[in-house]
Amino acid sequence: MLGVQVTEAPPHVPADLVRDYPIKMGGLVEENPFDRMIPEIHRTMPPIFYALDAYPGGTPAWIVRRVKDLQAIYYDTESFSNKDFAPFALLVGESWSSLPAETDPPMHGLYRKWVNPLFSPKEMNKLDRKIRDYARDYCTAIKARGSCEFMGEFAFEFPIKVFLELMGLPQEMTAEFLEWEMGLLHTNDLAVIAASTRKVVDYLRGEIADRKANPRDDLISYGVTMPIDGRPLTDDELVGFTFNLFIGGMDTVSTNMAWQFRHLATHPEDQAMLRAKPAMIPDAIEEMMRAYPAVTTFRTCSREVTIGGVTFHPGDKIAMPTSLAGRDPEEYPDADKVILGRKSRYLSFGYGPHLCVGMHLARREMRIALEEFLAAIPPFRIQDGCTVKTHTGGILQPETLPLAWD
Repeated sequence: MLGVQVTEAPPHVPADLVRDYPIKMGGLVEENPFDRMIPEIHRTMPPIFYALDAYPGGTPAWIVRRVKDLQAIYYDTESFSNKDFAPFALLVGESWSSLPAETDPPMHGLYRKWVNPLFSPKEMNKLDRKIRDYARDYCTAIKARGSCEFMGEFAFEFPIKVFLELMGLPQEMTAEFLEWEMGLLHTNDLAVIAASTRKVVDYLRGEIADRKANPRDDLISYGVTMPIDGRPLTDDELVGFTFNLFIGGMDTVSTNMAWQFRHLATHPEDQAMLRAKPAMIPDAIEEMMRAYPAVTTFRTCSREVTIGGVTFHPGDKIAMPTSLAGRDPEEYPDADKVILGRKSRYLSFGYGPHLCVGMHLARREMRIALEEFLAAIPPFRIQDGCTVKTHTGGILQPETLPLAWD
């Protein structure tokens, strides 16, 4: 049961596969997990192992660390369900699911076909000027000071601004949305997660009602006016659609930006290379997405199946950590080395039928942010004497990122 501590593995889990997973839900560590923790997991842990506290709420899940095993699970939608991989609706006693993320075939295919036109490269091109203006505004605000706390003064708010633009919501909601985001994604306290979920859902329901009465040109209006399979979306589907946009459109972009800027702040040779050759920025972002993936999603086993020599039973939770996949030494030569010109396929946006629908927007936001920051701000570094702590769990995210420049 969600949130009930489990002290031993079920009988079908071999005792030698039960391990202590160091990337704890709701944890905060002073070291960079990519420097020691993740390489050590690959060196010392089985390809698939079981942890008693790896699922939200501190309950058990299988951990899958190799790319090839993760790809097999991504594709096997008959054995592994996406339904309710996150506990948000359950915590507030409701029945909606994040759409299309928490759905299975055949409905998943219908939802993806319905939502894909919203996030095509052509549609995302229309946002270029707004995204660039937001990035320039943040750079202008901090440049003369010679320092900033990048998370609070750029990374968190920047994608929220873009999200509000897409959703037709007031920019004045930025601070409140950020507060809700923290409560949803950066705690292991189920009461806090539930309270934040309720605030987000109540707000979204109000906006959905408004668009039903006064539709306009935004994503919520698309949801209430565009039929799927010849019918309008249900109330649960509308909540799930808008909630998924809220979760997916903000925190993961902030987190990926943070890792990219942290890398450049601590690797001045790479920063100098991108300043000298800004045309390399898109490929550099791809390599850093491979090297610093941050998100763990979950699946629920729906029928007995064996992958990588491990047999999963119905009801088992399976953690899908991209943070391990990106450093898989069996998949990538010199997996722990960042090579900015490298072109590698990776799982950071998911894989197969559940490839992230918003990846074109995310790439655009990250690219523009880096282009504008490097153009406006002198060579930057981590502020002297500062320790960058990292939140662990479903999203690996620097707590703060204090940058300085001369």
